Amino acid sequence: MTGEAGSAAAGLCPRCLEQDPPRRSTPPAAPQLHRGVQKLKQDIKALRASSLAAFRACWEHLQDGLSAVEAAVQGAQLCHQALLAWQSKVGQLERSLQEADARYQLEKQKRRVLHNRLVELKGNIRVHCRIRPLLPFDKEFGDPTSQDSSVPAGVVHAIDDETVLVKCAQPAHPLINKTYNFERVYGPEESQQVVFGDVCPLLTSLIDGYNVCIMAYGQTGCGKSYTMLGPHSKEERIPPWGPHSDLGIMPRAAAELFRLIAENPSRRLQVDLSIVEVYNNNIFDLLAKARGMAASGCRREALTTKDARREVPLLTREPVHSAEDFVALAAGSLRLRAELATLVHARSSRSHLIITATLTRGPAAGGSPADQQAERPPLEGRPASGSRGGASCGRAPAGSPGAQQPKEQVHAKLQLVDLAGSECAGVSGVTGSALRETSFINRSLAALADVLGALSERRGHIPYRNSQLTHFLQDVLGGDAKLLVMLCVSPCRKHVAETLRCLGFGARARQVQRGQASGGSPAPRKPR
Repeated sequence: MTGEAGSAAAGLCPRCLEQDPPRRSTPPAAPQLHRGVQKLKQDIKALRASSLAAFRACWEHLQDGLSAVEAAVQGAQLCHQALLAWQSKVGQLERSLQEADARYQLEKQKRRVLHNRLVELKGNIRVHCRIRPLLPFDKEFGDPTSQDSSVPAGVVHAIDDETVLVKCAQPAHPLINKTYNFERVYGPEESQQVVFGDVCPLLTSLIDGYNVCIMAYGQTGCGKSYTMLGPHSKEERIPPWGPHSDLGIMPRAAAELFRLIAENPSRRLQVDLSIVEVYNNNIFDLLAKARGMAASGCRREALTTKDARREVPLLTREPVHSAEDFVALAAGSLRLRAELATLVHARSSRSHLIITATLTRGPAAGGSPADQQAERPPLEGRPASGSRGGASCGRAPAGSPGAQQPKEQVHAKLQLVDLAGSECAGVSGVTGSALRETSFINRSLAALADVLGALSERRGHIPYRNSQLTHFLQDVLGGDAKLLVMLCVSPCRKHVAETLRCLGFGARARQVQRGQASGGSPAPRKPR
């Protein structure tokens, strides 16, 4: 069997060899395809390797970016935490600053209260100073100093709220560099409302039973009437009350007075108003009416009673029931006030204006009409004839209200004084009767300075009667009234001499000691 198989296989091999040549014959492109396949395999392998390398590189970059993001997030969180911490610290510092500022304001207020209490205990006159702003008419044509832009026009400055500096250098004159201290100093930019804010506490004292006087002093054209009355003219009434207006002390005080009265009606306080002007050393009643006609301004005389108090017989007192009545009555009287245009001021007041509000106790609630009429303060006599320039108006006939002596109990008095401005005749350019008016104004202001000088030196004799102005204000200057003098000064170089005189007057007024003022609840006053 084995031999047969071998012979068969040997027989097949030649046949197979005969058939192999046709199968082994390959086309000529096969090797090229084979090489192409091999090359593609190599390319695929290289591409795979490069792809893996790129992937690894991208992965590494991604890991690095992720690490950076994580680090940035952690840094942002740390920054946020730090920001919160700083915000907390800032909040604490702001609260601490607010607390410190509140404590400072409280201590400042306490200091002012203690200072005012000290002033009251000493009985000194309180003096405030207000510097008016520069106005267009302050620069005069032909004045080399006012035209020179390198020379400052203002020579009066508010260093702080208690100090005034006057610094002026003029050719052929010594350098002026003086400071003055007062209870309060107002710069040119401070408003009427700020000024009244320091005056307002005096009205509380008025309701408590203290006499109060507010007096504006200064040269003509320095803002006294504006400070006391606000913008006004004879043709227009004082504007109605408004919290943001330029109203002066008088209308604001009227509104505050009636507000305080309304807050405590149990006091039953009633207000009577009298208005006088001191013109050419004569007192004229601006509310008096001659024979029932319009107010004409009748002449009055100031007398001294046995108890050394000042009294003006027949002085008209009109009852007022609201701030509007108060202001309207005052505005009507202002039309009678003497005014004149000068080179310094277009509407220079030629008289001293004194507005007196007398607070009296009213009748008890539920009283009969007869009792109420009996307790109501009688109006003083209205003169039958006369004029401002002539003799005194006639006395009221017997049985008239003016002939009766007032028996009401006076609670307190508020006096608002707008003094005429001191002036130099050579500067104001007045002549004739206006020059005579200037002489009387300056003499009355000099008499006022003499009275304050005598009070400061505690002389035995005080020359109140040297002028009708000082005689009329005798109870205020030498009495127990709370007196506030508002110095009004011009900042101009050309007015520096008058400014220094005004500040010197205020400095002397601060030295006046009128005895210890009664503090706390004042003792009941006797009927006057």
